[in-house]
Amino acid sequence: MSISVGIILFEGSLSLRFRDLRGLGRAVVRLCTVTVAIAWALITASGMIAGISWRLSLLIGALLVVTGPTVIAPIVRQLRPTRRVSSMLRWEGIIVDPIGAALAVLVFQAVIIGGPEPAVGPALLTLGRLVLISTALMVLFGVALEVAMRRHLIPDFLDGVVFLAAAVGALVVSNLLQPESGLLTVTMLGIYLGNRRELRLEHVREFKEHLQVLIVGALFVLLGGRISPAEVVDVAPTAVLFVALLMLVVRPASVLLGLLGTSATRKERTLLSFMAPRGIVAAAVTSIFALEIEHAAERADLEASALDVTPQEALRLEAEAERLAALVVDAADLVPLVFVTIVVTVAVYGLGVGRLAERLGLATTTPNGILFAGAPSWARQAAGVLQGLGVPTLLVSLAPAEVSQARMAGLRVERTHILSEYAVEDMELAGLGSLVAGTYDDMTNSTAAREFAHTLGSQNTYQLSRQGEPEQRSGTPGGAKQRTASKLTANVAFEPPLTAPELEAKVREGMTVRKTRLTEQHTLADFRQREPDAVLLFVVEDEKAKVVTAHSPPPEDSGTVVALVRPRRDASDR
Repeated sequence: MSISVGIILFEGSLSLRFRDLRGLGRAVVRLCTVTVAIAWALITASGMIAGISWRLSLLIGALLVVTGPTVIAPIVRQLRPTRRVSSMLRWEGIIVDPIGAALAVLVFQAVIIGGPEPAVGPALLTLGRLVLISTALMVLFGVALEVAMRRHLIPDFLDGVVFLAAAVGALVVSNLLQPESGLLTVTMLGIYLGNRRELRLEHVREFKEHLQVLIVGALFVLLGGRISPAEVVDVAPTAVLFVALLMLVVRPASVLLGLLGTSATRKERTLLSFMAPRGIVAAAVTSIFALEIEHAAERADLEASALDVTPQEALRLEAEAERLAALVVDAADLVPLVFVTIVVTVAVYGLGVGRLAERLGLATTTPNGILFAGAPSWARQAAGVLQGLGVPTLLVSLAPAEVSQARMAGLRVERTHILSEYAVEDMELAGLGSLVAGTYDDMTNSTAAREFAHTLGSQNTYQLSRQGEPEQRSGTPGGAKQRTASKLTANVAFEPPLTAPELEAKVREGMTVRKTRLTEQHTLADFRQREPDAVLLFVVEDEKAKVVTAHSPPPEDSGTVVALVRPRRDASDR
């Protein structure tokens, strides 16, 4: 179980980049320190208010300061908030998990195992050992992997397996040297490797991401099987009060107080205040500590029944065994309580955060905008028409003339190459749902479509028809040798599909991009009859734009068609 959690954290930490912290460094540090400390204190108080013993409340507080990276990542992927919000959520979700586990270790050793009097000294010693061992192993394994990658000692097809083996090895060695230090070790190792610019880890991340999905599903089945419906019913009254305090008091108070004086805006703090789902890491670590409490009680019982102890020592051991036995009874509700917390927080935050983010203007649950790779004249005209229909657009071009003309037209434009590191990693995509790659370079279009498919989905990335490609006819002699492999291309945009030079040629002929409303009185067939030379680009319905292709034409009598048409003296927008 510990290995599975370690793999999850290692996969997540590989995606954390220090450059994402530009302008957010202080806010993220506060989220991972001050906010954690405040949350721990408030969760402990909430547990005591809900009727949980103070010792277990301290442990639950340490376990539930985490936010689940396995839950945060899918929500962020679907919600697609601003880069700032996404960075804060991802860094908090991944970094705080090992911090929560380490905090739980300290509480377990100092308060629960330490006896009636909390053992602060040994806890601090444990903390020092934990940080020292994690740092040393991070450097050892990190440098070894980096050297092996740079010298090409690992075959490409084994990169994912070797990184997985290294992460598991680091976690096991770390846990042997200091119990429960492995999660911090693999998190630090992932951050170190993920920020080495010379390492190309895209295929490693993809391998780990697929593995993570499998592990999370298996862990939920495994851990969920330990809980019966009767246990959930028994803990329900306590859980209702506890979760309500957690969501309505603890999270808002800890975020608002923790981020005071940082660069986080009021809207960002509000969204973060209502975005703290717990995930599989909290469930797994809670189960581990519940078992550890049982094992500690069993060891104490064996020590108390030993024959080679003095009567005074026997009395002390018996008292300790009774204390731990009572703690085991109290801890029986620990796992079902945490599972109820996970289910409720995931359901509430997952269903409600989208609407809140939309109201705050930090994200949209239905990204409907169009990202144009390149800003030729037809793309600028199309962006202007779409913008007038309420559809957000973004033009990306490195050509100074195209950028200046787009800006003069009042269009949103980024002066960068569509395949630059900034465009791929840092460019703001909030509100954008589709890519149309329309540069003159077909390979750039194909590569951009494949790259942005990771974010937008392959069904939402398009490119112009490739220049010089033979028609897609089955059985065409030599066609398979001349056509670009299908896995290296994307969906072909527009109807009819045209190349970049062909579209520009039509603009030079005087054709312009216009909008036409389709109704029962003026259908698509009527439009085609009136505009036989039209190039159908987009169809807009309810401010959502869809790229028209040969396989997905517009509806016959609804929506607004955006098309490249020939000018008419009596033409008017319908």
